[in-house]
Amino acid sequence: MPGRGSKRQSCQSSEQLLEFFRPDPNNFLSRLETMDETWLYHYDPETKQQSMEWRHSGSLRPKKFRVQKSAGKFLASIFWDQDGILLINYLSKGQTINAQYYLSLLVQLKDILKEKRRGKVIKGVLFLHDNSPAHRALATQKKLPT
Repeated sequence: MPGRGSKRQSCQSSEQLLEFFRPDPNNFLSRLETMDETWLYHYDPETKQQSMEWRHSGSLRPKKFRVQKSAGKFLASIFWDQDGILLINYLSKGQTINAQYYLSLLVQLKDILKEKRRGKVIKGVLFLHDNSPAHRALATQKKLPT
């Protein structure tokens, strides 16, 4: 359960976003970038065609089992803005999310912004992400514009 500090931090972040919004509401969304991570699971679903079988008209139907997640999963980090997805990065097996990994993603994002969203870089990017440890790390905070 989040403590008071995280609620206070959320309020401060919201107030900062409002300060950026108030002077130029029409320009706010065009400057906003955000990201999130999500786990993607491997499935081995059976199609209807694959699960069909010949049976006698009087025989009972076979019991169907629900498709379940397999043991395989991987983490995707996705960065986007109002115009669409900018970057999707899949965490390599055995790698952990830490400040160094996250900083490498920010460098990739910066290069993509220079290439695809040149005007946004000139106006200044407002970057919104959650408060995971890699995002709060001192090295990350130094890399992000204030």
